[in-house]
Amino acid sequence: MKICVLPGDGIGPEITDQALKVLLTVAEKFGHAVELDEQRIGGSAIDATGVPLPEETVEACKGADAVLLGAVGGPKWDTLDPAIRPEKGLLGIRKALGLFANLRPAALFPQLRSACLLRPDIVERGVDLLVIRELTGGIYFGEPRGVEVRDGERTGFNTMIYRESEVRRIARVAFEAARKRRRKVCSVDKANVLDVSRVWREVMVETAAEFPDVELSHMYVDNAAMQLVRDPSQFDVLVTGNLFGDILSDEAAVITGSIGMLPSASLGESGPGLYEPIHGSAPDIAGQDLANPLATILSVAMLLRYSLGLEEEARTVERAVERTLDQGLRTGDIMEPGKARVKGSEMGAAVLANL
Repeated sequence: MKICVLPGDGIGPEITDQALKVLLTVAEKFGHAVELDEQRIGGSAIDATGVPLPEETVEACKGADAVLLGAVGGPKWDTLDPAIRPEKGLLGIRKALGLFANLRPAALFPQLRSACLLRPDIVERGVDLLVIRELTGGIYFGEPRGVEVRDGERTGFNTMIYRESEVRRIARVAFEAARKRRRKVCSVDKANVLDVSRVWREVMVETAAEFPDVELSHMYVDNAAMQLVRDPSQFDVLVTGNLFGDILSDEAAVITGSIGMLPSASLGESGPGLYEPIHGSAPDIAGQDLANPLATILSVAMLLRYSLGLEEEARTVERAVERTLDQGLRTGDIMEPGKARVKGSEMGAAVLANL
């Protein structure tokens, strides 16, 4: 397996270091050879090359079986021209690899039930959902966009736009994912206000005819945000556009207790997928060995499953994480009374031991 590694900024290098140890260990356990190719992205790439996504990084990613990413960004680069901010590297690599589908599972680990931010009676009903976010269209990429002076005032503008082909392909990803879960898809839009959402909803209904075994429902985004905290157990797969998915996937994640626990996968129609924890670069704790590496380690499990088709290897990593939590080890973000607080490297070492 050839893996391109993009440690990035902030806590990115330390969490990817722990995750790579897990990847190499599970590969050795199952008799797989691993080739790692480390490249720059984000702020570290700006410091070294002047741009957030060097061409050599793009080419290395395209030549890999999968890409493992840490995190990008930080206040150090906040004053730069928006055209070369670290986040442009992340958007750019998604676009370059054609990664249009972002899969964000939000599941509450039984060992962390007390860390959930919801009422106990809601927690009792469980949290196990998958947010599928369209990743390369919508308002983040739509044209025209820009800032100009109109009638003497600074005016910013962006365009939310979706072609039916873009909606149809993300719809199919959602329906296929639901077939492997509880066969329910909730499409989230704002069709009562936005023309683009009316097209979105029409195409979702048309595509649902190809999947008669999957139940399709619709929900406005403001209601979906409310329902996620009122009763997340009602959801199986949520599918939505780039902007709404950006917000709702973070909301779904944090109600489970910590964004330090949840992985993600970004997939295209072909080529390598990109795997990363859902949290940011956390520059305030970078270099202090405080960061929780479990989301990145679980991203390795998703990498093994989705890009390499290694289901047994993926489950082995997930079981090692579950056993580590069973042992009462906790980093600061998931700390609870009566548990043992550990550093990030100690959490990674415990996962290795359980492997």
